[in-house]
Amino acid sequence: MAENGFKKELGLLDLTMASLGGIIGSGWLFGALYAANVAGPAAIISWIIGGFAVLVIGFTYAELGAMLPEAGAIVRYPHLSHGHLTGFIAGWAAWIAWASVPAVEAEGVMQYASHWVPALWNSKTGLLTGWGLFAAAVLMFIFFFINYMGVRFFAKVNTTVTFVKFIMPLATIIIFLLVGMHWGNMTQAGGFAPGGSSGILTAVATSGVIFAYLGFRQSLALAGEARNPQRDIPGAIIISIIIGIILYVLLQTVFVAGVSPADLAKGWSKVTFNAPFAELAVSLNLGWFAILLYADAILSPAGTGVVYTASTSRVIYALGKNRYFPKALAKVNPRNGVPVLALVVALILGLIFLLPFPSWQSLVGLVSSATVFTYILGPVSMAVFRKTAPEGRRPFRLAWAGVINPAAFVIGSLIVYWTGWKIDSKLLIAILVGVVLYLFFAWVMPEQIQRPSGQSIKSGMWMVFYLIAMLFVSYLGSSQLGGLKNIIPYPWDMVVVIVISLVFYYWGVASGYHTPDMDEVFAEHANANL
Repeated sequence: MAENGFKKELGLLDLTMASLGGIIGSGWLFGALYAANVAGPAAIISWIIGGFAVLVIGFTYAELGAMLPEAGAIVRYPHLSHGHLTGFIAGWAAWIAWASVPAVEAEGVMQYASHWVPALWNSKTGLLTGWGLFAAAVLMFIFFFINYMGVRFFAKVNTTVTFVKFIMPLATIIIFLLVGMHWGNMTQAGGFAPGGSSGILTAVATSGVIFAYLGFRQSLALAGEARNPQRDIPGAIIISIIIGIILYVLLQTVFVAGVSPADLAKGWSKVTFNAPFAELAVSLNLGWFAILLYADAILSPAGTGVVYTASTSRVIYALGKNRYFPKALAKVNPRNGVPVLALVVALILGLIFLLPFPSWQSLVGLVSSATVFTYILGPVSMAVFRKTAPEGRRPFRLAWAGVINPAAFVIGSLIVYWTGWKIDSKLLIAILVGVVLYLFFAWVMPEQIQRPSGQSIKSGMWMVFYLIAMLFVSYLGSSQLGGLKNIIPYPWDMVVVIVISLVFYYWGVASGYHTPDMDEVFAEHANANL
């Protein structure tokens, strides 16, 4: 039994499959279509850019995950490096992003399942029906049950499901290539990049590209339950991202070449499918394979929903442990080694997110932007730990950290900006509102919500001003990247974001300090390694 009641039962295979299971979900079923709608054949480049961006960010978390294998790690690192205010901002954004993903995956299942049960999906509105919402809710209860049975049961289910999930997209690539593709599509309907470079970048942020890759974080969220986290967390992160990049680039390639030229008469933006790869298989006279794809399209998102339910409960646990949420959420059931109350809250939140956003694409941009925002704090925390805890044990030490860390922060900021004002305004304002609520309840309920110290408020002001600056730039930015006023022309708006990002990255590193919880956490992990 591990500290805090968690059971250390996950090995490298389990952790890699958790991350890979997060990566191969509804993203592979829908991402290729939506990316092509925005970028045309150049969506292939979108997947390369997105994969490279996440890999750079992932390198920083490889060091962090090996150094401090914490349950709900994404939330814990900013708390340990900057105190309560920055940590809360990260946790609130993570809550917004992670709690909604099981709902996204359940919706993906229902959209494909409507091939067998049409009553689940309204093809005219592109939304789930009442029956579809009910079935999605039932599926989310199944996600809950699998996690409630304990991490060992979860690992067995997820590892088995992920093997199957990996086989189907791989088989799709091979079979589509064998039957013959329409390679002329690469230059038809507006050319290779009908949306230009801005279309390529917008697709990265809003079409499911980043949404798919960000599944790598699952091994981090489960780090507190790993048998050998110092060795296995970096391996799980890097292996899963590299496999994901190869898989998605090839899937986008066969999708572009698989579309019938007749369907391109009105351009890539008008190409529509309810079940993209399955319907392409039918058009290629692969009816038998389409049946398998429809079946896998139920399994893949469902498996990812199970993984995200697990990681969301660990994030809520970490919010309770940090005392941003009531501390009862940080209790682990000694019988099954699961934070049961946090798991229940994760289920309830997922059901709430299911209701107002009854379509897959309506949530993807928000989830992607919120998640990337939480990730860009990792490079800052890592640089702070190098400064404030140089003696810390680092089984994986990132080379060229002085270059990679600021680059990761800049890349993350660009992805958030590419998401556009329509989504960023909702996200960044929601985070700022969360800060106000946290400060209010911390003063009203100090026995449950810990009040931030003066030092942590001072240390967190860089993040508050960063949010305001990003909101301002998105408001003034070019319409090509979703800006509202089109005052800063493309591509100079990206130059502005890069400059602002570098300023705030170095301000954030300078604001970090040796927080009171750091000594306790380092001591826990030192004792665990004895």
